[in-house]
Amino acid sequence: MQRYVKWLAVASAVVMVLVIIQGSLVTTTGSAEGCGNSWPLCHGKFIPAYTIETAFEYSHRLITSVAAFLIIATSVGALRYYRHRLEIRLFVPIMLFFLFLQAGLGAAAVMWPQSDEVKALHFGISLIALASTALTAAFLFGIDGADRLRDRPVPRGFVWTIWGLAAYTYVVVYIGAYVRHADASLACADWPLCNGSVFPGFSGPVGIIFTHRVFAGVLVLAVGALLYWTAKMRATRPDLYWASVVATGLVVAQSVSGASVVWARMDIFARMSHSILVSIFFSVLAYMCVHVLPRPASARQAVLAEPAGQRGGVAQPVT
Repeated sequence: MQRYVKWLAVASAVVMVLVIIQGSLVTTTGSAEGCGNSWPLCHGKFIPAYTIETAFEYSHRLITSVAAFLIIATSVGALRYYRHRLEIRLFVPIMLFFLFLQAGLGAAAVMWPQSDEVKALHFGISLIALASTALTAAFLFGIDGADRLRDRPVPRGFVWTIWGLAAYTYVVVYIGAYVRHADASLACADWPLCNGSVFPGFSGPVGIIFTHRVFAGVLVLAVGALLYWTAKMRATRPDLYWASVVATGLVVAQSVSGASVVWARMDIFARMSHSILVSIFFSVLAYMCVHVLPRPASARQAVLAEPAGQRGGVAQPVT
């Protein structure tokens, strides 16, 4: 049963990615009103009349329902078999809270008009919902392996760097989501310059998109520095090194997708990939945030209580 719980967690994370993809499709195609102002039904019907906008919006709701079922099942199984770990007792409430908060904001957006600032917050909530689900899956699969690497300490400055970078990324994502909902994506008609200017200023729609570009550029440089730092820890903390390799690849791809939004003049696939890549990137940073923290004392003591030849989950020679 523990194995099934682990795969349930993976399924939950995968479906949450699909939720974000579908949500991005709804926003990109302007289908948010595809079901009118009724929720959870669509135009007051369980099976609404078919239109493209209705299909996009209603399928988003259906996928979210599947995600809710899987996350609730994962939560029950995780608490049943892994409740002894503090991480699970934290991850499960966070998963459930942000799942229902995301659904509630989505319902509110359908029934009542909202500002661009609130709409941008909806995407930020989705990021945390995905990250908490992905963290649960990663934790369950690494509980007898990579999780034990957390017993190897890292510099305090590195811990603050990772957590600060995650918070900074959230700010960058929020600004990007606001750019999208404010229809300012093409306020700068070229890239990397902005309307042929290196510094177009910070006022108006141009200022919004330029601010996002500046913040995103700093993020790319910061992740590159992070990779350089973790490369020095590769022997002792391969979990952090490989996570930073993945993060670097994602943030570079994210930058390219952002440029493609301008180059391709708001192509739907460029806009969707921009949302998907940053969502996965944030989840990788969340993984690193957990892995720079030491395991709870109870988990370390459990390892010390194991036979010496079995520590680390792999049979080892006893010396």
